[in-house]
Amino acid sequence: MALSTSSVITLHINGARHTLPVDHRTTLLDALRERLDLTGTKKGCDQGQCGACTVLVDGRRTVACLQFAVAAEGREITTIEGVADGDRLHPVQQAFLDLDGYQCGYCTPGQICSAIGVLAEHAAGWPSAASADVRPAAGPPPLTADEIRERMSGNLCRCAAYPSIVEAVTRAAESGPAARTGAGPESKEPAA
Repeated sequence: MALSTSSVITLHINGARHTLPVDHRTTLLDALRERLDLTGTKKGCDQGQCGACTVLVDGRRTVACLQFAVAAEGREITTIEGVADGDRLHPVQQAFLDLDGYQCGYCTPGQICSAIGVLAEHAAGWPSAASADVRPAAGPPPLTADEIRERMSGNLCRCAAYPSIVEAVTRAAESGPAARTGAGPESKEPAA
């Protein structure tokens, strides 16, 4: 007797529930784009290397091309379509717009979702490879340009808008806790 290779799952996306049948091999990216018409999340490399498909899953940055849709069942997923508060842009979105943190715009949704995750991780005290003092007691390191570049390094921009992206993340960080709303790890311990 062969086991089934598909399931009916319920995904919690941007505050709404979506129930759909999926093949077990369907990625979260393909479920979002092809099955639910949430096309803001972009398909770039399809190998987890470019960050264009970055979404937030339970407030943590996730490359949707490497996440199976069935593994996301029951978790809170936020895509670029769910970042704004109605007509009011998220502080990270506003900073990207104000400071031209994009050129062609293809990578921008992933960059914005990643930046929201970065700000939450930083606020939770998570160090990065650029952090000078990684002891938990040291608290969050200063959010310097080097720190932002390191934390955003998983998101590539072929247009090379990096200086404006760093500036936008810096501006969003200065806007305070609102920049982290709806995302972020609660704990000071990164998951393995």
